[in-house]
Amino acid sequence: MSASRNQILGRIRSNLEEAAAPMRETPDMLEKRLASRPRGIIPSRVDKDAAGLVDLFVARAEKVNATVARLPSADAIPDAVAEYLAGENLPAAFRMADNPELRAVPWDKRPALEVKTGPSDGADIVGLSKAVCGVAETGTLMMMSGPNSPITLNFLPETHVVVVKRSEIKAAYEDGWDLVRDKGALPRSVNMVTGPSRTGDIEQTIYLGAHGPRRLHILVIEDA
Repeated sequence: MSASRNQILGRIRSNLEEAAAPMRETPDMLEKRLASRPRGIIPSRVDKDAAGLVDLFVARAEKVNATVARLPSADAIPDAVAEYLAGENLPAAFRMADNPELRAVPWDKRPALEVKTGPSDGADIVGLSKAVCGVAETGTLMMMSGPNSPITLNFLPETHVVVVKRSEIKAAYEDGWDLVRDKGALPRSVNMVTGPSRTGDIEQTIYLGAHGPRRLHILVIEDA
C-alpha cells in the first residue's frame, strides 16, 4: 500500500515539477521579449511613405466618425479650435491637458476662448489633449496617462479634441508601442482611442457617446 502511494505521489510530484519548469523561465522570457520588441503581422495597407500614412490615418479616422483638420503649424490651432466649436454650436470654452506643447500654443490669438487646464471633473463640455501618436493602421490615437495627460479628458467631456503631429503618425500599433517604450517607464495606462465612443447594445443601433465623448475632432499638425 505504501509503495503504491509513494508511486502515485511521485508521479504527481514529477508532473508538478514539469509544469512549474516554464514558470521558472518566465522572467527571462519576458525580459527577452521586452528587449526584442517582436512584430506581429502588419497589414499590407500600411506599407506607405510618410505622406501616404497620414492620408491613410485620416481616412481610417473619418471612417469611424472622427473629424480631422490638417493644419500648417501649431500657430493655427487657436483658430481651428474656435471655428470647430462655433461650427458645432458649442461654447467657446474647453479644458486642456497641462502639456508643455499645448501651453506653447498662442491661445491669445483668440482671446474669446476660455482655456482651463488640468483634469476634468465631469463638468467640462470640451476637452483638449495631446496624443503620443496616431496609428494609420486603424486611425487610432494612442494616449498616455500622466500629469501632462489626465485620462479624465479622454472620457468625461462630451467633445474631445486631440492634437497629433504629422511626424507622430505611425504605420502600425507596434510602432506606437515603440514610441511609448522609448519615453521611459510605462505609464499606468495607455488609451487607444478609435473614433467617438459608441455602442450597438440598444436594439443593435449604433449610438455615439455611450461610454465617453460623442465627438472626436483630430488636429493633424505639420512639423519637420
